[in-house]
Amino acid sequence: MPKLKRSESDERPTDFVESLDRGLRLLQCFGATAGPMTLSDLARAAELPRATARRMLFTLQRGGFVSGDGKLFSLTPHVLTLAASFLRSSQLVTVLQPVLDRVATAANEIASLAVLDGDDVVFIGRSSPARMFSGGLDIGYRLPAFCTSVGRAMLGQLDDVELAARLRAMKREALTPHTETDPKALLARIVADRAQGYSLVDREAEPHFRSISVPVRRYDDVIIAAINMGAHVDRVPAQELIERFLPLLRQGAEAVRSQLL
Repeated sequence: MPKLKRSESDERPTDFVESLDRGLRLLQCFGATAGPMTLSDLARAAELPRATARRMLFTLQRGGFVSGDGKLFSLTPHVLTLAASFLRSSQLVTVLQPVLDRVATAANEIASLAVLDGDDVVFIGRSSPARMFSGGLDIGYRLPAFCTSVGRAMLGQLDDVELAARLRAMKREALTPHTETDPKALLARIVADRAQGYSLVDREAEPHFRSISVPVRRYDDVIIAAINMGAHVDRVPAQELIERFLPLLRQGAEAVRSQLL
């Protein structure tokens, strides 16, 4: 299990609440495996003493975020109130959701909205045509930025020197046989994507899926998100992504630029 990032440094400001930080780290450890987790597993994942993890879990249990019998612990649906608060307060989701709906309806495919979170992308919005089964990338789903079209579209905002350093530093594990992991090759692809204004990734993040993305810019031209559409490789060829999906995505991103602060 990957270690969670600690907050900043050992020199903590006086307004830093360590117990809250530990509780939040503990919450993030759930979901690493399916089903309930033991106290020992959670303490190890959060890098906390067992006694500290136990106190945190019982506090979270009292708040309704965790259920458990003292040995095994699980998240409760009450945790979703945290995500709901983000979605209700996010200007990006509010402004882009109608765009996703229009694009998804016009193309008869799923459209998604993603943002960068460290070296990952997180999907925070999606729309699906009524005819389609609601599968695909759920809200909250995370993927590495380097091998996704949304990630490359957003990484393109970095200058070449900063981008090269970022790519060298990030973890680059192959998710499929087609995943490009070489930092020099990735740099060249992202620079090319920046120049053409979109990114197309073919079977690098998922073995039978290709997608196309465009960056979402706010009023001052800063990239703050990306919107994308994708499809199974057996159903939609790459050229169709460019000819049919790309114009819809570009129109949608451009239409909201003046609304994003």
